[in-house]
Amino acid sequence: MLDFSCKERYDLRDFIDLIAYLRSERGCPWDREQTHESIRRNVLEEAYEVCEAIDERDGDHLREELGDLLMQVIFHARMEEEKGGWNIDDVADEACKKLVHRHPHVFGSVDAATSEKVLDNWDAIKRADRAQDTMSSAMDGISKAMPALWRADKIQHKAAKLGFDWPTVGGAMDKVREEADELQQGIDAGDLENIKEELGDIMFSVVNVARFYKLDCEELLHAACEKFIRRFRYLEEGAAGRGKKLEDMSLAEMEEIYQQARHDLEGKEPVEVKL
Repeated sequence: MLDFSCKERYDLRDFIDLIAYLRSERGCPWDREQTHESIRRNVLEEAYEVCEAIDERDGDHLREELGDLLMQVIFHARMEEEKGGWNIDDVADEACKKLVHRHPHVFGSVDAATSEKVLDNWDAIKRADRAQDTMSSAMDGISKAMPALWRADKIQHKAAKLGFDWPTVGGAMDKVREEADELQQGIDAGDLENIKEELGDIMFSVVNVARFYKLDCEELLHAACEKFIRRFRYLEEGAAGRGKKLEDMSLAEMEEIYQQARHDLEGKEPVEVKL
């Protein structure tokens, strides 16, 4: 029968044993009820919280969030072990073997004197392992669960490696304008399906522009969100200063204060927001 003893300090094996205990009949009803599917979202949430702690440059917060993310890994492995499948040691074994295999410049005789060469080798080995003999099959291998802007960037990078790319950012910008014109045509025609398609094309094209400057569209969009929140806070405070609530103001009145926010906050807003 599984058991667990509380103590002053725990190690990784204790963590593994604790998850097993929580999943046991003597543990927690909620933990026992979970499946891979029911806590799928938790993995994403914890990963993003790790990224937030990194951006904050807060070592203590990072340690905490890494623990939460590690718990997800151990939890999923425990559920498989209970079914008689693989366990956390099998996860570690496969990960180690993959790292050794994909570092032939460290554990073999392949030459890779630069980081760029390392990445080229890694990509080639990864494609060979997955039997991705075409670039389109490699694109198919990019996870559909990752954020769409990030996925678009990775797809475009793969295409660019084969020369399917604009020679300058000007071509990418022309494509944005072309897609905007096509979106307007869809709007004018009231064609919802066309509007959906062209909006997607515009976003994909905008990612291409950012790629020319080695910019991360996820970071850029989050920065834009934060900027909008700051300006909207200014808008609410401005409305309150006039003795009004936003819902009682006209759009023109709100726009006046919002434009003032743009002016007053210019130069005071953070330039960089990372995830």
